[in-house]
Amino acid sequence: MTNPPPEDAAPITPLPPVPLMPAGTEKAEASRDAEFSAEAEGSQSAAAKSLCANCGAELLGPHCYVCGQPVKGMVRHLSSILADAADTILNIDSRIFRTIVPLYLRPGFLTNEYFDGRRVRYVTPFRLYFFFSILAFFLMQFAIGDVDLGVKADAVDAIGKAMSVEDLAKQRDVALAALQKARSTSPDLAGKGFEKATRKIQKQADKRLEYLEKVEQAKTNGTPVPPDPESDNFNLKVAGKTWDSKSNPVHLGGPKFFDDKANQLLVHTQDNLAKLGKDPKPLIVGAIGTLPQTLFVLMPVFALMLKIFYIFKRRLYMEHMIVALHSHAFIFQSLFLIVLVAMAKEWAMGTTGAAMWLATPLNWMLFAMGWWVPIYLLIMQKRVYRQGWTMTLVKYAMIGFGYTILIGFCAAAAFLVSLATV
Repeated sequence: MTNPPPEDAAPITPLPPVPLMPAGTEKAEASRDAEFSAEAEGSQSAAAKSLCANCGAELLGPHCYVCGQPVKGMVRHLSSILADAADTILNIDSRIFRTIVPLYLRPGFLTNEYFDGRRVRYVTPFRLYFFFSILAFFLMQFAIGDVDLGVKADAVDAIGKAMSVEDLAKQRDVALAALQKARSTSPDLAGKGFEKATRKIQKQADKRLEYLEKVEQAKTNGTPVPPDPESDNFNLKVAGKTWDSKSNPVHLGGPKFFDDKANQLLVHTQDNLAKLGKDPKPLIVGAIGTLPQTLFVLMPVFALMLKIFYIFKRRLYMEHMIVALHSHAFIFQSLFLIVLVAMAKEWAMGTTGAAMWLATPLNWMLFAMGWWVPIYLLIMQKRVYRQGWTMTLVKYAMIGFGYTILIGFCAAAAFLVSLATV
């Protein structure tokens, strides 16, 4: 029980109310609240405008997260489109400089980096292969030119067409005189070049003389005349007779369209064979033009060979495909550099000034670069698959032998295709 307060205690006076904010600030706060609300509504309306034009979803980046449509379309500046195309196809940025040096000088480094998960800092294997294959292809086509030794192709061809010993001697003397004249006016025909051209003319004349002697002997003995090796005729037997597109065409037994196409290809082949000795450049260019496609088709076969020989490593097929891509990218990179050095060597040998001394070191450089290709591939195989040197050498020899045979067959097929289509 509480005791009541004493009767004489003074009453407590209440304190005056304390204002929570200075007078006149309520309107300022209300104004600021209104401005903040207006800004918030403005930002919300601006965000609401960033919608995907395809599905209407809110955009949170350069691509719609719902339908995947990119924000950037084709209706923009051409420079922006070309930059995106170069980045998509070639991926040319700072990564290319971090990639091309170890690709050539550090066997297996890029492949192991890719397997270890460090991939963004380097150019992807496929783009690397694509970049160097196109680069090497264009440089090889540029480097191929007519080998001019001062001997006209018509002069050499006239020797092969001579039908008598007297005509043969005349055509040979004409060709040698033209060569001697070219030697006096062109410094490029000095030394070994002149000797090589002379041997070529003499060899062609001796070959033709041998054939003419066989013809005379056949006429004396009353035997059939041997076929002319320099004839432009296509000696293909169809039903026991020599093929001819009009009198004895090919019949495949199917629709007439296939027969006409086959005879057309044979006519084209016959024409190209006649031109091969005069101007082989179009056929060589055509064969080289199929090289990138040929190696691209053979790459999965190469990866399959790696899969078979390293079956106990339990690696996925795509891992072997990465090895194949890096290997072929290095091969094309080496081809590009070798052709570049060979062109520099030819330039140095063709000059008469102080640059001639460069021919010797460039020749040694070509020798080293040629041997670096098989050595590189061997070291790469050792570092990627991590087997002993004995097993690596055995597998390297077997894979290399089989793959070289495949490339040889494909190169021959590419040449035949170019012979019939170029």
